[in-house]
Parts: sequence; C-alpha cells; structure tokens
Amino acid sequence: MLPAKHRLRRKTDIELVFAKGKNVFDPLCGARVRKTGLPETRFAVVVGTKVSKSAVVRNRLRRRVREIVHHRLSDIAMGYDAVFLVRSEAKAASFSDLEGHVLHTLRKAGLLSKL
Repeated sequence: MLPAKHRLRRKTDIELVFAKGKNVFDPLCGARVRKTGLPETRFAVVVGTKVSKSAVVRNRLRRRVREIVHHRLSDIAMGYDAVFLVRSEAKAASFSDLEGHVLHTLRKAGLLSKL
C-alpha cells in the first residue's frame, strides 16, 4: 500500500494534473504527469468501467499498479503528481508484464531517477 503522503486524493488535484499535465502512453497503461515542487511525488490510479464492468477486476488492476509504484518509490524523482490510466489490455497481463510497462511509462515521463 502506498504511504498516505504519496497518494493523490483530492479531485481538484487530479483535475489539475489532467488539465496541465504531460501525457505519456504505453500499450498497457498511460500517465499524466505534472511537476509540483512538493517534497514528495503523489500518485493516483484510474481504471475506468470501459476496462471492465467488474469492480473486482478494476480494483485488482489498481492494487497491482500501486504495488509496483510502492516498491519503486526510492527510484522515483520527487516533486511530481502522476495519474496512471490503465487500459483494458492490462487485464490479461501478468504482474511482471504490467510492472515492465509501468516502469517504461515512468521512464518515458522522466520520473525514474535510477535504472
């Protein structure tokens, strides 16, 4: 589970990321990233009902992406807000496959300071 200081919760903050953020996309997931200058990077994961009508499937994808980010927090640059957008192709992907795509998305966004 992501620590509370790394969670992006307010609707206004998420809308600001969508309005002024930079787009980075991958076949399984995408991200909107905005520089904030805060001492930590905050994340949100969005899985729409177009991905799956089942809440169980959507929540599983959300948990997987959050867990991947949680394990890589020490490698991620600070001072950003990021919203991950998970695509329907991620349903069939294994955890390691999804991890590779999430890390690729972070790398494309310039958030991975190491690796």
